[in-house]
Amino acid sequence: MHGSRDQQLTMATDAQAGTRSEGRVPAPSSAAAGSRTPLLRLAKIGKSFGAVEALTDIDLEIYAGEVLALVGDNGAGKSTLIKTISGIWSPDQGQEFWDGQEVHIRHPRDSAALGIATMYQDLALADNLDIVENMFLGREVVRAGPLDETAMEISARQTLSDLSVTTVRSIRQPVGSLSGGQRQAVAVARAVLQDAKLVIMDEPTAALGVSQTKMVLDLVRSLSDRGVAVLLISHNLNDVFAVADRMAALYLGRLAGTARVADIDTQQAVSLITTGSLTPVAAHAARKD
Repeated sequence: MHGSRDQQLTMATDAQAGTRSEGRVPAPSSAAAGSRTPLLRLAKIGKSFGAVEALTDIDLEIYAGEVLALVGDNGAGKSTLIKTISGIWSPDQGQEFWDGQEVHIRHPRDSAALGIATMYQDLALADNLDIVENMFLGREVVRAGPLDETAMEISARQTLSDLSVTTVRSIRQPVGSLSGGQRQAVAVARAVLQDAKLVIMDEPTAALGVSQTKMVLDLVRSLSDRGVAVLLISHNLNDVFAVADRMAALYLGRLAGTARVADIDTQQAVSLITTGSLTPVAAHAARKD
């Protein structure tokens, strides 16, 4: 449907593009890819459900410290891809590599053991528990039998402070009383406490207001600054252009292309999402470069 030309949109201009903001570690360029090992590399990943091919020949690389935005229309395969990376579903074909070594992610325990934390839209938080209890749920700190509440409070408070989360009134308030942005902050802090190396965020700003959206985008930047890779799934191109280093567009289960966000505009991004290819002018420019 879309030939190799459209699948080779890891643009040559990557090598000349600058960083998103001062002080940030530059996102990897295609020229530098050969000298730097991706944290996660997917090679020819395929996934089918009966006669439906949800994913076909997906080649994708994610590097430590970068924000990679995964975009695509409804039904493009985004959810299938992140569930495959997270171990919810096993790929039917292809290979997965973690820090240069082939791995087999067949269960959520496998992805967690590697350092992959997935934040779905429901965030999997317990509303009846407080912030500290949610951050340490399932991995509580114990000392000679009872829970070490003091140690957990200190760690939770420090982690939130390191992430510049300042809007939480008390780390002992129930999560059910928090705003959408604050709930995202708790989920991110939990991932940091788990020493996650790759955080997958599924539509983290959906249904959030302006101030809460800013809080979440600041959290994404904070994770990246800490050297954590972030795979950001979003329909909001404003968010993508605000925080992402690179963009990967899925179209009908195939990778339409990847590009540095600094090298494309909104019109080109929309074209990749809706048609699976760049506009003719942009495609010509990419070939020329």
